[in-house]
Amino acid sequence: MSNSASLAGAFDELAAGYDHGHHEEIARALIAWVDPGPAQTVADVACGAGAVALELARHRPVTAPAVLAVDLSPGMIVTGRHRAAGLVADTAIDWRVADAVPLPVPDHSLDVVLCASSLHFLGRRAPQDWMRALRPGGKVGYTLPLATHFRPSELFARHVAPDVPLPRTAEDASAWATACGFTGAASRVLDLGTRRVAVTVASSPSGR
Repeated sequence: MSNSASLAGAFDELAAGYDHGHHEEIARALIAWVDPGPAQTVADVACGAGAVALELARHRPVTAPAVLAVDLSPGMIVTGRHRAAGLVADTAIDWRVADAVPLPVPDHSLDVVLCASSLHFLGRRAPQDWMRALRPGGKVGYTLPLATHFRPSELFARHVAPDVPLPRTAEDASAWATACGFTGAASRVLDLGTRRVAVTVASSPSGR
């Protein structure tokens, strides 16, 4: 079984009992930190059950472009669709079962890329692909668990990418975004009881 298939299966098993409250709190913080414009094209990368896509779509005008929500787990996408029913218009979110890297979008076609609670599974290839997908000056916003508070289960520990250094501070998080080629990185630490995450926003270079 490939690593992607194994990870998809692991998240499929979680889909029915996913901790929506925790991920919704992260989604609200991430969206507030990045502040996507109402007409901007946005992707929710490795969306899980769609906490970010749902939170964003609920507060966008009906004329806004659909939020692209991509996840490799069919179970998570089914859960996300079910949760979205009745909350947002059917056209507000473009749900897709697909690998998050590369994103299924043309080069330089997105204004904003959001990724909550997933980058440490995707690896450094993800921000490299976001640079491809973003328009010059586009924004990226993501979260990473703090190294001091990250306690993955044995199953998920096997899937943590070795090339994504988990930050210990907000400064660590911003420094890594800069090392990945983004500009204007700013981060803060979100305290979620026993869990703490770094929330980062940065921009793709405007002079590409």
